[in-house]
Amino acid sequence: MEKRPRLLTGDTPTGRLHLGHWVGSLENRLALQDSYDCYFMIANVQAFTTRMDKPAEVHANVLEVALDYLAAGIDPQRSTVFIQSEISAIAELTIFFSMLVPFPRVMRNPTIKDEIRDKGLGDNYPFGFLLYPINQVADILAFRPEIVPVGEDQIPHIELAREVGRRFDQLYCGVDSHTEDLDYVKKGGLFPIVDVKLSHTKRLVGIGAPDAEGKLLKMSKSLNNAIFLNDDADAITRKVMAMYTDPKRLKATDPGTVESNPLWLFHEIFNPDKNWVTEAKERYKAGTIGDVECKKRLIEVLLHLIEPIRRRRAVYEKDPSYVLSMLRAGTEKAKEVASETLSLAKAAMKQHYF
Repeated sequence: MEKRPRLLTGDTPTGRLHLGHWVGSLENRLALQDSYDCYFMIANVQAFTTRMDKPAEVHANVLEVALDYLAAGIDPQRSTVFIQSEISAIAELTIFFSMLVPFPRVMRNPTIKDEIRDKGLGDNYPFGFLLYPINQVADILAFRPEIVPVGEDQIPHIELAREVGRRFDQLYCGVDSHTEDLDYVKKGGLFPIVDVKLSHTKRLVGIGAPDAEGKLLKMSKSLNNAIFLNDDADAITRKVMAMYTDPKRLKATDPGTVESNPLWLFHEIFNPDKNWVTEAKERYKAGTIGDVECKKRLIEVLLHLIEPIRRRRAVYEKDPSYVLSMLRAGTEKAKEVASETLSLAKAAMKQHYF
């Protein structure tokens, strides 16, 4: 069989997956399973950066994410799903890569700053929280992928992986610094300079109200503004009917605003009937259609997407041994790839002794 290019991405197990995960990466993963050699990581070590005191919760969430993967359509026959903490080569590569990144470079990562602010961590976070961007570099480079499908908020992490890949290949493999990114392996480098695969939706907002500055917040379990991939019809109906829309619209006949309105952002992303969306937006702005009617239509759209996922999940929930066997097989396969990368990296660094 023709060798397929490799793909790596994953999720931190902080709970069940939601629609933000779907549009951010999951939808892309399903489309790429046949054209790429896919590796999907459940990053439980990274969960400890903010949940070090909740190990049982992290353990349970690993299985929740695995169930969501299967329910969404990740096929273990075509893709490899594995658990991060079982791949010791990632931890060793994290240490080596940390020598290639200056501390100020880590602190310039806007995602780190955003998480410190959004989670209210202040100065009260472990050193591992600052180390996790390097750990994420190791997650990626351990599998030497060509592409990494992620949401927009992960771009700074991918750029750091690209920097470390270049630095390693130049320092230890003799690749000229003027080499084009696509040619690094061809010129003797160990690590491909990974490319980002973004989804068609940059960022999915949550269903709740904006913050004090009027900014819509992204969908998040911790912000209690998420619609999950295993929500039933009652939960989806309740959440959509309570969705934040246009606070200035006091009654259905008032003209409504569609810009920065989660109701219409969701319709634009999820509703396949683009003609209805276009016409209904104009009617909404004219005050001839109300929130309730538009929300009921959105409920139908989301049920059409989520209900098959929820039903598949219910089947897998009845067979936990299958889920564990899938994770075990995937982890063993991932371990072989990462161990080979570590061996090649240590050889390039002249750190093989026995």
